[in-house]
Amino acid sequence: MVIKVFLATASGSTAIKKKQQDVVGFLETLKVEYTPLDIACNEDNRMWMRQNVPEDMKPSNGIPLPPQIFNEESYCGDYETFFNAKEDNSVYAFLGLPPPPGSKEAMQAEKSCVVENGTHTKEETHAEGNSDESLREEVPVGERNGDTHAKEGEEGETAEEGETAAEEAAEETEDSARIEEDEEAEEEADEDKDEDSQPMSEEEEDLQSEEEEELRQLEDEDEAEAPEEEEDE
Repeated sequence: MVIKVFLATASGSTAIKKKQQDVVGFLETLKVEYTPLDIACNEDNRMWMRQNVPEDMKPSNGIPLPPQIFNEESYCGDYETFFNAKEDNSVYAFLGLPPPPGSKEAMQAEKSCVVENGTHTKEETHAEGNSDESLREEVPVGERNGDTHAKEGEEGETAEEGETAAEEAAEETEDSARIEEDEEAEEEADEDKDEDSQPMSEEEEDLQSEEEEELRQLEDEDEAEAPEEEEDE
């Protein structure tokens, strides 16, 4: 790539001469190779420059003034745009050239890539994400998240809870059976008491009084027979 600088060596304008000297001097300081093309003594250079400067970069009269800078046939800019690039430490980008390693512009470009665009950060993050995903693929999901062990523990706890619940249900059944038996026994005892406590009818009372009277007569006869036997002896 050849940097072309269109100049007017025989220009009578002090401002134009100063601008041309600034551009050429800075390029020489940066050790950037360039080709000076005089438009004052060469009509072809002047016509080519005027034709290849973009319309939006031409002044109102349509005649661009030197210095004008090109990279081969690609237009770079005029003195104003060159000066702005110099102030921003982006002359190499302005010229369409890669900055040399270790230069301010190269370091600034690296920082802008990392901080502003996040190119390296995104790549590293993507690489880390891929490594994590690869690890996740190698390790089973259950073991990675602890779901397998958790499920085993839950199943063991569920089995124990089921056995405990069955034992409690059996105990409750036995207790309910005992309670029913006790209640039946109490009911039978209450029925017996009720039967005993029921009042006697008149016939029952008469029979009982007759039985008591017969018992008394038998006792009196036994007592009367006892002294007679003693006398006989």
